[in-house]
Amino acid sequence: MSDKLKDYPVNIEIPVLWGHMDAFQHLNNVIFFRFFESVRIAYFEKVGFLKVMESTGVGPILASTSCKYINPITYPDTVIIGARIKEIEEDRFRMEYKLLSKKLGKISATATALVVSYDYNKNKKIKLPDKIRKKILDLERKSL
Repeated sequence: MSDKLKDYPVNIEIPVLWGHMDAFQHLNNVIFFRFFESVRIAYFEKVGFLKVMESTGVGPILASTSCKYINPITYPDTVIIGARIKEIEEDRFRMEYKLLSKKLGKISATATALVVSYDYNKNKKIKLPDKIRKKILDLERKSL
């Protein structure tokens, strides 16, 4: 893992494919969000949020997301995406992402997402399960 992502406890590596490019010959903006989604799901798997969702119907729902593009990504390349949680409240948390281009050796994008704990059976937001809160705090080394 790069030192640039050392504060991001969940990292995934994804190759950039030719089909990820747009007409301007750089990574299409939609692909950035797919990459962030992939690392978000990896984070949820690590803390067991998807298993809780399967058994209780309580899981994460994305409320908002944003991205700051810093350096263009072009094929061929491989990116490493890191995820962390910096703010946690009773029923939501804010995730932060960094996307590193291995070819450039630089951070190429940063992003955030607001994720709400949601009861899919009752179709309403709900308090973040204590079990998940504890796992997040443990993973983030209680730095929140």
